[in-house]
Amino acid sequence: MTTLETPLLELTAEDLMSRDVLVISQHMSLKAAAHLLAQAQVSGAPVVDEEGRCVGVLSAADLIHWVDHEGPPPKRCQGGETCACCDWQLDGLDDAPDDEVSRYMTTNVVATGPETRVGELARWMRDAHIHRIVIVDERRRPVGVVSGMDVLAAVARLDCLQEAEGL
Repeated sequence: MTTLETPLLELTAEDLMSRDVLVISQHMSLKAAAHLLAQAQVSGAPVVDEEGRCVGVLSAADLIHWVDHEGPPPKRCQGGETCACCDWQLDGLDDAPDDEVSRYMTTNVVATGPETRVGELARWMRDAHIHRIVIVDERRRPVGVVSGMDVLAAVARLDCLQEAEGL
């Protein structure tokens, strides 16, 4: 059966996951990792050890935490006053430290195997307030990532299919 023919709640992580996984070494600097995420236009990625095992996740939330708690001093506009910016704007990543990612990453990773069903993935995302689940092999190496957008895309495909069939 193809993904389009599979009932929604029978879809698994393997059906939904992005297989082209960007991974970050735990020894990479926070600055380099932030630029890597920005360049790849993703909001987070698994962090791996020397054997490629998932040991954490670095996300935009981790970067915001750094900016909020340890980040660079506020930028000054013309005239010396502090410039205002939106909470979501990550200004100052060029000033990010050269400390290793392992100091800033989230270590309690929600990871699972490719056989996990979509309902369980969605519950875990909701309950843990996270946007992605790392899909790992038997050695805990990342083989994919399922994001909230992947789950929504599956729902949208089902809706389009049902609409096309006149249901």
